Amino acid sequence: MKIKIVIAIAGLVLLGVNGMLAQIPSYSEEALMFSRIQPGGSARMQGMGGVQNSVGGDVSSAYYNPAGLGMYNRSDFAITPGYSINNSSASYLGNTTTDSKTKLIIPNLGIAFQTKKNGNMGFLSGTFAVNYNRTNSFNNTFTYKGTNKDNSIIDYFIDKANGTGTSQFSSSGANYNTPTGLAYFNYLIGPQSLLNPSAPSDQYFTDVSGIPVQEEVVKTSGSQSQWSFSYGANFNDKIFVGGGIGIASFNYKSENTYTETFNESNQPMSPMQLNETLSLSGSGINATLGTIIRPVDQFQIGLSFATPTSYAISDTYTADMSTAWKNFEYTPGKFLNNKSASTDIVTSNYNLTTPWRVSGGFTFFFQKKGFISADAEWLSYGNAHYSSSTGDDYSEDNKKIKNLYQSTVNIKVGGEYRFNNYRFRAGYSMMPDPFQAEQNGVSHALSSYSAGLGYRTTNFYIDFAAVLGQGNSSYRPYTVNTTTSPLVTLNNKATTFIITVGFPF
Repeated sequence: MKIKIVIAIAGLVLLGVNGMLAQIPSYSEEALMFSRIQPGGSARMQGMGGVQNSVGGDVSSAYYNPAGLGMYNRSDFAITPGYSINNSSASYLGNTTTDSKTKLIIPNLGIAFQTKKNGNMGFLSGTFAVNYNRTNSFNNTFTYKGTNKDNSIIDYFIDKANGTGTSQFSSSGANYNTPTGLAYFNYLIGPQSLLNPSAPSDQYFTDVSGIPVQEEVVKTSGSQSQWSFSYGANFNDKIFVGGGIGIASFNYKSENTYTETFNESNQPMSPMQLNETLSLSGSGINATLGTIIRPVDQFQIGLSFATPTSYAISDTYTADMSTAWKNFEYTPGKFLNNKSASTDIVTSNYNLTTPWRVSGGFTFFFQKKGFISADAEWLSYGNAHYSSSTGDDYSEDNKKIKNLYQSTVNIKVGGEYRFNNYRFRAGYSMMPDPFQAEQNGVSHALSSYSAGLGYRTTNFYIDFAAVLGQGNSSYRPYTVNTTTSPLVTLNNKATTFIITVGFPF
């Protein structure tokens, strides 16, 4: 059965740097999260802004353009550990709160086996590679806090409940296993017929009327990655072709704690707290084909195609709410003190297909002194879509995705300068705003700046890169029908330090 929790903190969920989620995603937001792949690869490639399409000769070519594997003249093994620092600054109702989270990671790992050929038909060599590439990180923590003089999350609960009787909170009702249902069982909302038997039973009231201090702590974790099994061939050192199969997977977890505190002495309760946990996991398969052409020794041009990834996804949601009532007489003879309620463990299974990725690039060499390179990657986020093997209908979700997102061209530029055995690198990448219309007055483009160093010998190499990514995101903690919905804006920065150690053999 199709079950997607429409949570209390149900505002616009957007992506920040390195795929960091601001909140629990809806279907459309989830589609963007797993389709928006970050520049990655070895320290060599990341030090140059992630340019991959026409450079080649790197084990991470197995993911981006397998034709680049054909440029190997020896076998190779490389491992890339890293350390990430994610900083978030949340602005809410005039207050700004900063948070930071760090983590050790393995962005890339791979081995390439190069084999010499007999030269028939110009076939000089071929390379088979197995590569692990981390394509997204969801590790982040942020907090926002502010005094809301316009409304409370309880107003949201009332809006969601209005129009339907209390049957909506039964085990077969639309608001069973939702925060609105938890609010009902915490006595934060109730049918107006409780106050007056002649009042409508499908309209709701609350006994809480104060000005809340609102605070939420959001902790997200997980990553998205792919194992690539690819082969690249070298024809006359002029034409390189390759292809590969990718086994993609992800895991994502969000743990949110939302609190409203009413400091006025005349309020019947304080505080209320809502805890939500969402876990997502998925696995899928895709294919990549590519070519690199070297018409002259100083110039290479590359082109690659990555098919959509078809993910099978499972999600699990749980929530609980507690309210500290002050021995409040809710109805004659019924006094409220500490109340709490929990949802069941709610699970869903469905399929997501991400968009095609089409990439092109060029590299210009300055003899043996180094090179500059640039990539352009096209994809249409609006082409992501959901399906189900159980007959659930996702047509409205797919329509929303198509209407919300647009096609973009991601740009990466970088270069390398060579001095004896030393390498000096720098790069830049830009991922434009994926939305057709600006959301909440904020552009959701992502950018990154990188720099790197390398040292290479015949049997050993080491590369270092530092990458600074930055971007903004926004969402509304909840939406209400009659008053201004509060808005949170986030400034996200992610700094990643990575080292690649390689051993040609």
